Amino acid sequence: MRVLLIGGAGYIGSHVAIAMVEAGHDVVVVDDLSNSNAVAIARVRQITGRDVPLVIMDARNDDAVLAALAEEPPIDAIVLLAGLKSVAESVADPLRYYDVNIGAAISTLKVAAALSIRNVVFSSSATVYGSPADLPVNESSPTSLDLANPYGKTKRIIEEILADAAAADPTMKITILRYFNPVGAHTSALIGEDPQSAPTNLMPIVARAAAGTLPFVRVFGADYATPDGTGLRDYIDVNDLARGHVDAIIHAREGYEIFNLGTGIPVSVLEMISEFERAADRSIERRVEARRPGDVAVSVADPSKAEARWGWRAEKSIAESCRSYWAWQTANPAGYTSA
Repeated sequence: MRVLLIGGAGYIGSHVAIAMVEAGHDVVVVDDLSNSNAVAIARVRQITGRDVPLVIMDARNDDAVLAALAEEPPIDAIVLLAGLKSVAESVADPLRYYDVNIGAAISTLKVAAALSIRNVVFSSSATVYGSPADLPVNESSPTSLDLANPYGKTKRIIEEILADAAAADPTMKITILRYFNPVGAHTSALIGEDPQSAPTNLMPIVARAAAGTLPFVRVFGADYATPDGTGLRDYIDVNDLARGHVDAIIHAREGYEIFNLGTGIPVSVLEMISEFERAADRSIERRVEARRPGDVAVSVADPSKAEARWGWRAEKSIAESCRSYWAWQTANPAGYTSA
C-alpha cells in the first residue's frame, strides 16, 4: 500500500515510516516540522534505502495537502500522528491544543473523503482512560470527556469525531490506537526523540540528566499509592509501537475499532531512572517535587486484543529501550542539529 503519514517526521512517525517501508509499503510524509526535523526523514531514507517524500506544511490546511498530493500516486491509507502532546502544556494553553489537535483530525478526514481513502489510523492515547478504577485497562474500560487535562480531552473528542465518520460511511475502516508511554530509539541510533521544546516525557529528561545537560530529574510526586510512591506507567518501545501501526493498516476492518498498544508491565518513575542509570553506567540525581496537575497515579495496558487479532505483542524490555535511547543520546547530543 501507499501510506500517508501526517506528522510522520516526529519521534513516533519516523519510526512508523521505517516499519512501513520495511514491511513493503510506500510512504509519503506530511509534517509542518513545528516539533520535528527534516533530518529525521533523511535518516529514514538512509536506513531503508528508499525514497520517502516529505511535504512540509500544516496538516490543518487540507486544500494545500490535497494540492501537494495531486501529482502523487494514489494513497491507500492515512495514519494521523500529528498533534501537540504535553499534558502540562495543555493545561497551561488549552485553546492551542484544541485548535491544533482537533483541527488536524478534521482536515485529515476531509483529505480522506476527497481522495476516497477508506483506511484511517489515529494515534490516540491512554490518557483518555483518565484515572481508571480497574487495572490493567482494556479497550472496553470507561473513558470520559471529564478528563484531568485538555490533551486527553482532545484525543477523546477526536475519537468521537472518527466514530461519527465511521457511522456515517460504513465503508470506512477507522482504527484507534491508544498508546501508552513510548520510549527508546531505533537500533541504528540514527533516529530518536528530539523535542524542539523542553521535554515533558520522562525518558528524554532522564537521558539529558545522564548526559549532563540537565542537573537532575524532577520527580513529580512521591506520595502516590504505589509501591515506591511514584507514578506507574506502561512504557512501550517505539519500535514495537511502530510495528503496531503496520498491523493496524494491514488488518483494518470496516467500521470503528480501538486497540491498546502497551506492554501490560507497570514501571515506576524511580525504576525507570534506575534502569537508565544501568544503561548509561552513571548515577542520575533526582529531586522530588509536588505532583503535576493532570497526572494520574497508574496507567497500565491490557494489550491482549491486538495480540489476539493481529498476533502483535510488545517484544522489547525497558532495559533495551533505555540502552537504545542512550545510544541515540550519545550519538546525537544535540538531537538532529548534531548533523
